[in-house]
Amino acid sequence: MRNTYEEYLREPKTLTFEQMRELHREIAEETDGDPDALELYGELMESAAAYAAIRSRWLRMTREEKMKQDSLRTSAHDSVIIHFNMLARYLRMQGKKAEWRDRLGYEEDDPYYRKTIGDFGCYLVFIDSICAR
Repeated sequence: MRNTYEEYLREPKTLTFEQMRELHREIAEETDGDPDALELYGELMESAAAYAAIRSRWLRMTREEKMKQDSLRTSAHDSVIIHFNMLARYLRMQGKKAEWRDRLGYEEDDPYYRKTIGDFGCYLVFIDSICAR
């Protein structure tokens, strides 16, 4: 099996677990105690979970399965990005910095940031999943 964390880190615009942990900590601090922010975060997690479910099967799908799922995967990925943007925009309206959003990068600046954002969404799902034991 070649799918390892070390392999992932060799790809462009990746985030280490430590970087993702720090981004997650910042989000948690900025949303803490704000019911509207927590609702937006919950919506983000729903979209991230849907995206992660597709992405987690991607490497084992046949070419035909990928062709059938590609538009759904793209739509789910778009939803994750939109929800990160919505959360950051709301937090900034509340006077928070939401610097974590800038550090995730913007697809308009470099298409690889789209992957970075998807990676981070999957990380959040991973953390949510192991905390649900």
